Amino acid sequence: MPPIISIYNLNHYFGHGSLRKQVLSNINLEINAGEIIIMTGPSGSGKTTLLTLVGGLRSTQSGSLLVLGRELCGASAQELMKVRRYNGYIFQAHNLHRSLTALQNVKMALELHKYIGLKKMRTLSAQMLEQVGLGNHLHYYPDQLSGGQKQRVAIARALVSHPQIILADEPTAALDSQSGRDVVNLMQKLAKEQGCTILMVTHDNRILDIADRIVHMQDGKLNSQVKLIV
Repeated sequence: MPPIISIYNLNHYFGHGSLRKQVLSNINLEINAGEIIIMTGPSGSGKTTLLTLVGGLRSTQSGSLLVLGRELCGASAQELMKVRRYNGYIFQAHNLHRSLTALQNVKMALELHKYIGLKKMRTLSAQMLEQVGLGNHLHYYPDQLSGGQKQRVAIARALVSHPQIILADEPTAALDSQSGRDVVNLMQKLAKEQGCTILMVTHDNRILDIADRIVHMQDGKLNSQVKLIV
């Protein structure tokens, strides 16, 4: 089976002319279906930039980036949008809409899928919130939830459409140690049950044990050594 994500000789730049700066340099990485890959490295090393390129949130400038068999280098805005439908996103800031309930926040992720009716969306959203332990909080607003509960809503939103890829950017950074551990254990459990791939950026050394592989980024480059977690 071919890799679900294939990155070859990827380069990326910010700015133009004399202000142009290379932020990713000759990135090469293959990720197989079902793997949990953690990216580590200092702030400013390019981890989040790479994550956004894989997720189709930025246009790929140079090299090759194949996601689910689709080449993202040179892809149109419409093609990038199609790729985003297969992804689930979890960020450091949970990015919940404060004016929407937990159920409504999760349901938003299904609204991209026009073949799902409104009643089915509500049912699926409620079931996913039940799975993350928030079955009794469907109609709570974000301001009524703790930090860990908000991240659980974010996980439910990311997983409700059964995406093939989960992209997580510092998902435990704003949480205490126990809440952070609970969140990543939940991500690992649900992702394995759904058979999806996780690519996670983190500085949190306490959660590295969930990874199948750890790759380290420094100054826009991936280290050649990949640590396998046994």
